[in-house]
Amino acid sequence: MSVAVAASNLRKRFISYERVGFIRKRKIVVEALRDVSFNVKWGEVYGLLGPNGAGKTTTVKILTTLLIPDSGYATIDGHDVVREAHLVRGIIGLVLYPDKGFYSRLSGYENLAYFGRLYGLNKSMAEARARELMKLVGLENAMNRPYEEYSLGMRARLAIARALIHDPPVLFLDEPTIGLDPVSAREVRELVRRLRKEGKAILFTSHNLWEVEEVCDRVGIIGNGRMIIEGSPRDIKDMLGLKYVVEVEVQVNGRVETIREETSNPADALRRVINNAETRGLRISRIRINEPSLEEAFVRVIKDEGK
Repeated sequence: MSVAVAASNLRKRFISYERVGFIRKRKIVVEALRDVSFNVKWGEVYGLLGPNGAGKTTTVKILTTLLIPDSGYATIDGHDVVREAHLVRGIIGLVLYPDKGFYSRLSGYENLAYFGRLYGLNKSMAEARARELMKLVGLENAMNRPYEEYSLGMRARLAIARALIHDPPVLFLDEPTIGLDPVSAREVRELVRRLRKEGKAILFTSHNLWEVEEVCDRVGIIGNGRMIIEGSPRDIKDMLGLKYVVEVEVQVNGRVETIREETSNPADALRRVINNAETRGLRISRIRINEPSLEEAFVRVIKDEGK
């Protein structure tokens, strides 16, 4: 897969002030990003993870031309996000605050048609695209309801529809499921998978690590403004040496006992445990393999970074 989004050695600092006593203030330099580099490929969902204040949103804002980096560079489909910002804006879709930026008294359909006109579509094309997207995100039955009557889940899906109004090849979804109920969050995940199948490049941020593991092909974990580790969820777990847990329940003299083994190779461990049980003449009643979660990996990485 070729590269759609490329970030190289991005650095960004902010100046802040904290109060010292009742009158005086002290200047603080916050290193938001320190040489962050990664890429997102076409047809891939890339998860950018990190604790609050790690630099995720700053990274997204730089890649979407909302902030200028102090140093380093980034490209979207080969276009520099600083020198060719006008071109970049035409090929990206952004969901930054899912419930912001809409007109409350317009319907969902009218909002989308309006944004379509802002992107240069003529009236008939904007209206057709709005109808198409309302169906795509499952809001066709709420097309004519005022936006102010939409639930948070409906607003999140409409925000994704707005990001797609000009059919951009690259999407940035910054916590698109935050605050959503399980049904709405699942619908958003299914939509993300569908868009990936269409070949779009998607950068996805979320604090729901189970969700990230479900939808992301690769993830990068950043902390204190720098990229700490990167790879597929499975690769990251292996790099950290996280173990599977193999549990086999057996019948012993009418009682149930559990044989438990931690391993990096569950297939071999399971084969070994089963052979051992059969050699002893034990009847196996249940087998369970627990895979380490991305959440475990994330906690390990962030704790190690803080040492």
